[in-house]
Amino acid sequence: MMSSRSSDKSKGYLPRLHGAWIAWRNTMLSSPRFQQFATRFWLTRPVARVRARALFDLVAGFVYSQTLAACVETGVLDLLARGPTRIESVADHCGLPPDGALRLLRAAAAIRLVERVGADWALGSAGAALRGNAGIAEMIAHHPLLYADLADPVALLRRGGGGGALARYWTYAEQPGNGAAEDVRAYSGLMAASQPLVATQILQSYRFARHRRMLDVGGGEGRFLEAVAAAVPALDLGLFDLPAVAARAQERLAVAGLGARTMVHAGSFLHDPLPHGYDMITLVRVLHDHDDGPALTLLRAIHAALPRGGRVLIAEPMAQTPGAEPSGDAYFGLYLLAMGSGRPRTPTEIGAMLRAAGFGAVRTLPTPMPLTCRVIVARHD
Repeated sequence: MMSSRSSDKSKGYLPRLHGAWIAWRNTMLSSPRFQQFATRFWLTRPVARVRARALFDLVAGFVYSQTLAACVETGVLDLLARGPTRIESVADHCGLPPDGALRLLRAAAAIRLVERVGADWALGSAGAALRGNAGIAEMIAHHPLLYADLADPVALLRRGGGGGALARYWTYAEQPGNGAAEDVRAYSGLMAASQPLVATQILQSYRFARHRRMLDVGGGEGRFLEAVAAAVPALDLGLFDLPAVAARAQERLAVAGLGARTMVHAGSFLHDPLPHGYDMITLVRVLHDHDDGPALTLLRAIHAALPRGGRVLIAEPMAQTPGAEPSGDAYFGLYLLAMGSGRPRTPTEIGAMLRAAGFGAVRTLPTPMPLTCRVIVARHD
């Protein structure tokens, strides 16, 4: 039997071995001599080319994003979706000189947004996928705010985030219990447009039919509730959000024919008690918008509102998601920093917060596309 002392030694040995391997690997990869060898040797040449392309993509990523933004702003993808189009028609539609339109199309073709068909231009595979998700297009349209905040990323990191264009865009959430209608219009619209894809993943991951009444906290304009209503006709629904947001939800849900089926509650979930009588409460892309203190306050308020045996469901992009680290740790890490509130958390961190709030039986559920959404469910003990 291994003694505790030898076990401690082995625990320390493995990290040192890993550190030594990283140091050796980095020395090799940063060596010009090794790089030249790797590009010449037939066995390592394909790997070297892939690595060089990945490195170049990191350097050029901003240009790709701006190309994408220009395609969305000019409406060129919508034009090409109608069929192959001549360059003169593209230039006229986009309000660009022919040379500018051609340069944009060539850049877009390089990232598969468009493609050439003889003398014409057509929608590419990535462009077609983009047009199939209105939420992504909405995100791209408001990205200039994020880009402005990231113009000096080191300054953003030093000041601890916030204070820029994106924080002002999200300003209504900083007015607990209030929030003017105009302040919430743009952000609520963005969240509503990007909700359907997330809603589909949640509905495929959890069986809502086991519940009687569900409350969506921070539910925005009610798009998620609308999806749940269609999937589970017998479920009574509720929505809780700031007054100006709740008013928009009331109007949308009435138009959707859900006015009588849905109870809309107005208030601040950080300052007002949540309504009781629901055996399921959902947080869809809400928890990661808040720092640890307010997030824990929210979870405790949910625990206080739920009956024993009730469930809370949290759905959002999460940190350290295998295969989706650039989404959770890079994109949302800096997006939320620029917004001035919140951070992406790992499932382990969220589970610890849920237990601190009084929940038990914490489970992480698989979703079809964890890059955009993971789901955690916990029970009121």
